[in-house]
Amino acid sequence: MRTIDCWTRLQAVLCTSSTRNSAFTALRGLASSSASRPAVSERQDLLTDVLAWEHLLSDEEVAARDTVRSWVSSRFAPHITQAHRVGDFPRQLLPEIAALGLFGANIEGNGCAGMNNVSYGLIMQELERGDSGLRSLVSVQGSLVMYAINAFGSQEQRERWLPRLAAGELLGCFGLTEPSAGSDPAAMLTTATADGPHHYILNGQKAWITGAPLADLAVIWAKVADEDGRVRGFVVERAESAADSFVTPSIEGKWSLRASPTGEVHMTDCRVPSANLLPGTGGLKSPLSCLTNAREGIAWGVTGAALDCYECALDYGLQRQVFNRPLAGYQLFQAQLADMASDIVTSQLMSLHYGRLKDAGTLTPVQVSLHKRHNVAAARRAASSARSMLGGIGITDAYPVMRHLMNIESVYTYEGTDEVHALALGRALTGHNAFV
Repeated sequence: MRTIDCWTRLQAVLCTSSTRNSAFTALRGLASSSASRPAVSERQDLLTDVLAWEHLLSDEEVAARDTVRSWVSSRFAPHITQAHRVGDFPRQLLPEIAALGLFGANIEGNGCAGMNNVSYGLIMQELERGDSGLRSLVSVQGSLVMYAINAFGSQEQRERWLPRLAAGELLGCFGLTEPSAGSDPAAMLTTATADGPHHYILNGQKAWITGAPLADLAVIWAKVADEDGRVRGFVVERAESAADSFVTPSIEGKWSLRASPTGEVHMTDCRVPSANLLPGTGGLKSPLSCLTNAREGIAWGVTGAALDCYECALDYGLQRQVFNRPLAGYQLFQAQLADMASDIVTSQLMSLHYGRLKDAGTLTPVQVSLHKRHNVAAARRAASSARSMLGGIGITDAYPVMRHLMNIESVYTYEGTDEVHALALGRALTGHNAFV
């Protein structure tokens, strides 16, 4: 379904212009092409009608969504079952992801597409229809790694790294979590010690790092000894580091996010140029602001997994005959489907509202906590219901629902557990801090 001309045209636009309108024009052309935009099923239209959704979106936002939906369906979906089985990402698709402008899509300039945050959220939704690992790879690259460099880096650093990250020439990872510092990042043990005027020496370990085994560079957060343990951010390039000083072993045996390479980062006297210190970082608020930024994409994305589960359950129920009638004609099946639809449309409306607030610059961290917590819990319910509605075959990879259900267990935990976000909301509602 993909044509080389489409990819070449879009890549050319993204490489020659950082303007939002140019990127959107290319996306709109792709989305309207009969070769790249599949028809939406009548039943999906019915869910859309219940939401009254389409008229709330701009042409550019619809184009971004539909283009990525088409790519996921035609290019990614044929690979995901085998990728999940073997526990690896289909790396041959990375150039196509970059050519679509998905890395750092809501960043302005330096080779990035400059889309608004609603377009970006819709892209995350469509990526996670395919798999949470696909969305994780794209959102870590853009909303954590590239965001940190764009927000806290110098102009020289932005020009040095962002174009190559946007083009997929470099893959990045975000090193904050540690073996003994997850929900409490202030407990991090990684240190950075000045070694003369031109270098720092980093020592420590990071754990549960998405993309670490593949990463060409890492944004590493460390306590700087010469600044009384103040947390600062460093860009560590693998090519600049001695092989034994920067090691990224894979975490094996995962049941969840199997198509997303996850690893650790071990730094032993890792020598980093002072020019790689992100000058705008200062204190724990810097990495936490990156997480707040990325959580919006997570909240949007997980609804894509819920949508895929909903559509699978509905299609199965209409086709499966039980006692000489479709399974979808029974009350219990319809009640479960109605609950799924209610969760999905509520999540999408919340996402749209908060996406508009983010574009207006008024979104707060508490609202992000509410958004992430609500949408992940809703998607978790939808995936669990779909697994039950499919009966025995629901536990196999003949359908994607069990894969989504396992993936969502990771999303439920990372970038703030359900319980931590509940405490953040509780503190805002009561004025009392119950974290400790």
